Amino acid sequence: MSTGDTAMEQNAVARFWLKVDKTVRHHAKKTLTDLRGAWWDRTRLRAERPVFVVSGSRSGTQMLYKTLTESSAIGSLNREIYAVWDRLHHPAHKDWDSHVLDASDARDSDRDLITRYFYAHTGRTRFVDKNNQHGLAVPYLHALFPDATFVYIKRNPGDTLNSMIEGWHRPERFGTWARDLPAQVAVDGGRLTRWCHYLPRGWRDYLNAPVEEVCAFQYEAIHRDILNAKAAIPSGQWIEVFYEDIVRNPTDGLFDIFDRLDLPFDEGIRAHAASLLDKPYDPLFEIRLEKWRQHAHAGKIERVLPSLQRIAADMGYATDTRGAAA
Repeated sequence: MSTGDTAMEQNAVARFWLKVDKTVRHHAKKTLTDLRGAWWDRTRLRAERPVFVVSGSRSGTQMLYKTLTESSAIGSLNREIYAVWDRLHHPAHKDWDSHVLDASDARDSDRDLITRYFYAHTGRTRFVDKNNQHGLAVPYLHALFPDATFVYIKRNPGDTLNSMIEGWHRPERFGTWARDLPAQVAVDGGRLTRWCHYLPRGWRDYLNAPVEEVCAFQYEAIHRDILNAKAAIPSGQWIEVFYEDIVRNPTDGLFDIFDRLDLPFDEGIRAHAASLLDKPYDPLFEIRLEKWRQHAHAGKIERVLPSLQRIAADMGYATDTRGAAA
């Protein structure tokens, strides 16, 4: 057998064992998940102080969620589970009115399903979760988990709208849930034909609007809902942070969040925080303040910023909406 044939055979054997390893790992993980699920069915363990990261789309929730996921002291799926939440309350169940959920929507069976799902997949009764629709469902989440802590991350309107507009141009990523939306979407003169991000109440009024107006509407609606929901949450279970503060000083900003969540800020987390800006979680959306001013959407954003002055001020931003916290 030639040297070349030997090398090919060795490579084939290596690939075979790699496939075996992946198969064994997959089945082992599934078996462990099934066993944990069966254990939960027997013990009915309660969720303990879950953490929900809330905000609107493109507001730094991914950055914060992924950082919390680094902690070994809390369970995380390291992914969003829209399909699981939609199984409970899909917007189609209410004739596509919105993604808004309130306390009256909360059912014991919802709590059981979510608690079991996280326990089966993480082995933890304390977990962290996020998706960009949770901001419209804070009263519902609080009714499900009265001891939950909500981490509300705020980002200035200019930079948020810039990223949201970019998201509207990527429906395969930000509008997969809207494939069956029973409406003809013709945003931005018909150039954008699938609704993206989330559905606030009143979304049908914007089916033919310029994209910047749609994003401004979505931004104001979700942050107003979050601020309104805040009043019913005990102060010790509510954490507010500015995206800009974390970007300016990741270590200090994240330490405060971990401390308030009673999560250890160990050396691994500290190292992660120190390098946070060097490795954006989304390569399509760089971490940079005031980037909207140098972007192609700047003119569109400037046109709608005045309409967001009140919500921006209520969120703690200067009324010129330029991103300086008041």
